[in-house]
Amino acid sequence: MIVLEDILRDRGSRYAASAGPVRGRAGIEAFLTSLRQRRKFAKATHHSWAAVLSDEGPLKGDDGEAGAGAVILKMLEREGLVDHIVVVTRWYGGVHLGGDRFAHVVTSTRAALAALRDRSIQELE
Repeated sequence: MIVLEDILRDRGSRYAASAGPVRGRAGIEAFLTSLRQRRKFAKATHHSWAAVLSDEGPLKGDDGEAGAGAVILKMLEREGLVDHIVVVTRWYGGVHLGGDRFAHVVTSTRAALAALRDRSIQELE
């Protein structure tokens, strides 16, 4: 599991991203459970996620952050990443961010995808 904390802050909200390989819906649930067991992440407001599973296709979850899962899913599909999950975590800071929150989901997802690419390159070396 790759966990990137404190990717960005905006008007009190904080964002993090996590990513890693998963197998099936059970793998997704196990990944989310493991993430939520971390003390800091247990206090987060939203854990939006997406995954493209080789046997079940695309899956996503907004966790109260309407539309965030679809943004992550679109980026995963563009990347061609299968059997991996990306989770964007937000700690709500008390101010509604409007459309800016989608830009923050994109930024966080990009960071997670870059970390996954870096890990893959290191494993090949």
